[in-house]
Amino acid sequence: MGDPGLFTPRSVTWQMHGDPMMWVAGIRALYLQALLPRAVRGVLQNSDFRRDAWGRLRRTADFVGTTTYGTAEAAERAGARVRGIHRMLGATDPASGERYGVDEPGLLLWVHCAEIDSYLHVLRRSGFPLTDAQADRYVAEHRVSARLVGLDPERVPASRADLAAYFEETRPRLAAGPEAREVDDFLRRPPAHPLLVPARELLWRRVAGLAYAALPPYAHELYGRPAPAPAVVTRRLRTTGAVLRRIPARLRWQLPPKHILRAMDRLGPAARPAPHKVP
Repeated sequence: MGDPGLFTPRSVTWQMHGDPMMWVAGIRALYLQALLPRAVRGVLQNSDFRRDAWGRLRRTADFVGTTTYGTAEAAERAGARVRGIHRMLGATDPASGERYGVDEPGLLLWVHCAEIDSYLHVLRRSGFPLTDAQADRYVAEHRVSARLVGLDPERVPASRADLAAYFEETRPRLAAGPEAREVDDFLRRPPAHPLLVPARELLWRRVAGLAYAALPPYAHELYGRPAPAPAVVTRRLRTTGAVLRRIPARLRWQLPPKHILRAMDRLGPAARPAPHKVP
């Protein structure tokens, strides 16, 4: 057998991350991450977010795919690359003039928790079957991904209760500042070729709107835009999940860089991720 990687086919992560609603969850994570001014400032001051936002999204998806379905060596290499980039970058607080590194543990922890919370929340709410115990196991498994980006795993939430406590503690530091507004504006109206504008209005805005609607109420309050009633949001998530899951998995997984198909080639067809295989 080939190298099963850091998570292995016996993990909750392996089964969950093959679900198409991960894309909606990823956009929700961006909305949530932008609410910590110190963190989003590090992103916007070190990249042309508007010009390279699609590249950034692809690189994030590639990192998640590599660490989930790649070999242990590939995952460790991806983590080392991310840590190396972060060590070289810094940001400046415009109010105080303070210069700080983007690899501060507090910033990395916020990004990590916003991602894990979004993946778990969107998939469960859209109909991916997980018991509470399986959901807790998923959170605990991602102490591995936290280590890869430079965090001490022992200081990372290991259950849904830990995650909820972390968000409760962090909420007073959240704000929808100018940088968050810039991210919000991009996600609502990403630049597009004139010929693609109709597709953006028809498809992208619906996906981004659904991701925004799935945010917690305090995030809606900070952004200042209301969301539909929770029951309406849940219904939309479940409908979207049902539609996307009807697309044959092998067809969905053909999109580059084909992490899942490469993992199945390496480990055999039994490694195919599926909801009913969640341990």
